Amino acid sequence: MYLERLYLRDFKNYKELSVDFTEGVNCIVGPNGVGKTNLLDAVYFLSMTRSAFSFTEQQNARHGEKIFALSGKFYKKDDPDMVVCQYQKPKKKFSLNGKEYQKFSEHFGKYPCVLIAPNDTDLLREGSEVRRKHFDSVISQFDKEYLKALIDYQRAVLQRNELLKMFAEKRQIPNKDWVAPYDHIILQNAKIIHHKRKKFVEKFHGFFQESYSFLSEEREEASIIYKSDLSKENFGQIYAEAWEKDVHLQRTTKGIHKDDFDFQLAGYPLKKYGSQGQQKSFIIAMKLAQHYLLKEALEVVPILLLDDIFDKLDDNRIKKLLELIKEKKFGQIILTDARPERSKSLMEEINTESHFIEIDHFVGK
Repeated sequence: MYLERLYLRDFKNYKELSVDFTEGVNCIVGPNGVGKTNLLDAVYFLSMTRSAFSFTEQQNARHGEKIFALSGKFYKKDDPDMVVCQYQKPKKKFSLNGKEYQKFSEHFGKYPCVLIAPNDTDLLREGSEVRRKHFDSVISQFDKEYLKALIDYQRAVLQRNELLKMFAEKRQIPNKDWVAPYDHIILQNAKIIHHKRKKFVEKFHGFFQESYSFLSEEREEASIIYKSDLSKENFGQIYAEAWEKDVHLQRTTKGIHKDDFDFQLAGYPLKKYGSQGQQKSFIIAMKLAQHYLLKEALEVVPILLLDDIFDKLDDNRIKKLLELIKEKKFGQIILTDARPERSKSLMEEINTESHFIEIDHFVGK
């Protein structure tokens, strides 16, 4: 699978732009601040129905605009597929070959991509929610039952929390019968999600350890530990016993929305004991594992997006990544670099043809 053409209108700093890509390595080059990362984000958006960097849809619109549009021509086999996104505040629409999706979830996994970017270290620095969202986005691309359970679960938790807040605001005596329907949905879907997350980590771990071992030259053992209240056999009782605390805090305090993923090196927390180099290797290994797993699960080779990767990695890790590119471990690659001569030299070094796209000015003006 590959993206042949990308079109942007009023997206981020772009007033209007059309870009052609090749099936192999594509290098988007130009000075810092001209919008190279925004092009990668546009590709990510067409794959995942959302930005990798912006928190709201309005942040994706060019300054002063309330609309934006994206389209991409993807090839899986011989015939092209046209994916189109149109946003006009506050509504976003997605369509495939002229047919609008009723649910964005229908699009997940059709045109997968994996992004490696400098802010990936947030997976280490930030709280458990960031890690859950990351792994949820991976699993949801190949497991529709998981995605449905996750959506139903999150909706039920939200509604239950609103009910708890209503009790407090109206100073009513909390009524368990009122929350019982939400408890049923929460417990039912929590079991599904927990089971699938557990199975996913078991499968993912093999790809991850292989990737980390390659990047670190087998210097230490890396692991990802899945932590969940549902791992305890008496979770139903734990959930029920949290009622008074839930009422006091006006939110649901137990469930899979409190799960976490513990990153370790040789049995010690990566965040606390891992060097900067070890942390970078760990995160890149996770992203490579994501690429390999999605490729196997979806039987489609994801597009690999590399944002400013040569500036953020040391020579040894760049060398390792180039080895994988040379061995054609990936399909289409789209990368950004502020130094064109560096990318050209590296591609020549591994005897790999590449297509260069020069962005030499701030196109939003």
